[in-house]
Amino acid sequence: VSIVEPKNIKDAMADSAWIEAMQEELHQFNRLWVWELVDKPFGKALIKLKWLWKNKKDEDQTVIRNKA
Repeated sequence: VSIVEPKNIKDAMADSAWIEAMQEELHQFNRLWVWELVDKPFGKALIKLKWLWKNKKDEDQTVIRNKA
């Protein structure tokens, strides 16, 4: 678990705890069929993705989990 919340993807990719949190989130998307990857239709724009990184804390404000 990382205590510092990254401000950008470069910071997140430099910390293995955040990489793991992002992998968990993508795994959940796949498991729950949140989306389906398809070929981009001609003339259509891609949907952009933005990561948000937050530390989940307990009642004592101790970081217990990284959430991407």
